[in-house]
Amino acid sequence: MEAIFQFVDEVVEAQRDTYCAIADDIWDHPETRFEEFWSAQRLADALEAEGFQLTRDAGGIPNAFIASVGEGQPVIALLGEFDALAGLSQQAHSAEPTPLTPGANGHGCGHNLLGTAAFAAAVAAKGWLQQHGDSGTLRFYGCPGEEGGSGKTFMVREGLFDDVDAALTWHPEAWAGMFSTRTLANIQAAWRFTGTAAHAANSPHLGRSALDAVTLMTTGSNFLNEHIIEKARVHYAITDTGGVSPNVVQAQAEVLYLIRAPEMADAEQIFARIEKIAQGAALMTETQVSCRFEKACSSYLPNRTLEAAMYQAVCHYGTPAWSDEERAFAAAIRATLSANDINNSLNNIAGTSGEEGKTFARRHRDTLLIDEVAPWAATDNVLRRIHRRRRC
Repeated sequence: MEAIFQFVDEVVEAQRDTYCAIADDIWDHPETRFEEFWSAQRLADALEAEGFQLTRDAGGIPNAFIASVGEGQPVIALLGEFDALAGLSQQAHSAEPTPLTPGANGHGCGHNLLGTAAFAAAVAAKGWLQQHGDSGTLRFYGCPGEEGGSGKTFMVREGLFDDVDAALTWHPEAWAGMFSTRTLANIQAAWRFTGTAAHAANSPHLGRSALDAVTLMTTGSNFLNEHIIEKARVHYAITDTGGVSPNVVQAQAEVLYLIRAPEMADAEQIFARIEKIAQGAALMTETQVSCRFEKACSSYLPNRTLEAAMYQAVCHYGTPAWSDEERAFAAAIRATLSANDINNSLNNIAGTSGEEGKTFARRHRDTLLIDEVAPWAATDNVLRRIHRRRRC
């Protein structure tokens, strides 16, 4: 392993400026789900320049691409994301919320780093395979629409992962460690109501309010919360109120729902009940309703074998050697955070690293920049020995 670690160090360091430039470029061109035309091309072109064979718009999905090198088994996939979030425009190097353009897109979740670091890993892995003549196929999957779009699920549907033996990814966080837990299955869909506009004072009896229907639907789903399993969640946002004039009976309105549950079967049952609530709201208001399915994801299952290998690497590399300037910038950012903001990050550690993670989170509650790797909730004694030997 030490030879591999040294090789990766050398390859990444040799192209550090390139990787930083790509991450900065994607930051400067924030694009939301399935609209990442510039960002996808930037990464795809960089991979092609490194000798990868490109398949663009893979599976007929806009901005999805696969960059491949090598042949035979195993087939290893590295997953890269690059989409931004709506409304999170932000000037770089500013600790305060300072949008470049108010209301515009921004990389609040660090996907400019996610895709770029996966690209760096792909270049290093390709170099190792070629230097040692090892068999196997390495692929970089450009995954669009991950923020609220579940782009990978559509890529899976098109068979793009059918022959993959293992897929690896990562995500920027406030701590270094393993995300070692299950996630909830989810379904996202929008319900749009269409009624009849009328003047709310002169002829309200002629109107059929789509906004009333949305209000009734959300009321119904709130009552439903008492009658679903404890670990399920039902979220919604009213995305279209129909207008801004209170003296008009609104003829159009829409609400977007996100349903989460431990298993897809649970989520599907809740979805069916939400659909009945929507139909009931339409019946009560004499409006029409249509449902627009957006995406669904099955629950994420941890892979302990891959986690063991990745954790060994994380422990080897540790955390960055923060400069005084970086620590000062972190202090300025921390001053803008609420106690809830800080707790949310620490809860991620506690929730994925077992009892040791809870202790770790408590110990670092007041730490400006966490400078040690978080514990991993491995259940096998051999894997625990890796942890102790590396003294993370």
